[in-house]
Amino acid sequence: MTADCTYCGSDVNDHDPVFVAERRGDGRESAGRFCNYACLSAHIDEANLVDGACCTVDL
Repeated sequence: MTADCTYCGSDVNDHDPVFVAERRGDGRESAGRFCNYACLSAHIDEANLVDGACCTVDL
């Protein structure tokens, strides 16, 4: 299993890693690993992962 950052390719073990998982049915599946929140944020921005995504809150 590789320990490369999904965004920059560096070894996440040399940093303060962040691991992301997505829900698939009743379980979770790895969706990426990142050196830190900066790489995660850059990945989200470059992949336009927030386009069309929103949460609703009933107040």
